[in-house]
Amino acid sequence: MKTTIIALSALLLASPVFAATTTDNTVAEAHKGADTAKEKLHKTQHEGEEMKLKAKHAAEGESNSTSSKISEGTQETWHKTKEGTEKGWDKTKQGAEELKNKATN
Repeated sequence: MKTTIIALSALLLASPVFAATTTDNTVAEAHKGADTAKEKLHKTQHEGEEMKLKAKHAAEGESNSTSSKISEGTQETWHKTKEGTEKGWDKTKQGAEELKNKATN
């Protein structure tokens, strides 16, 4: 009986640790899913903007001109830079959130 009570007490004391680990893993998976969804959304938006610019150049009869190719390349580079910055910022926010959670637990 005494062994059972000790084992049960140890289990109850350890349960918050298991809950915190499970919560951390759940939050990490949620962040990963959100990041993937955001990346797909932005990729689709950027492809739409690039197609719109190409269509504009085609309508103006400049689809193969040097200036239109530079403009399209610049837009594509800008989108990649913006996506990279957003990924970095998201990782920074998630890291800060993890540190905050560890400090408060």
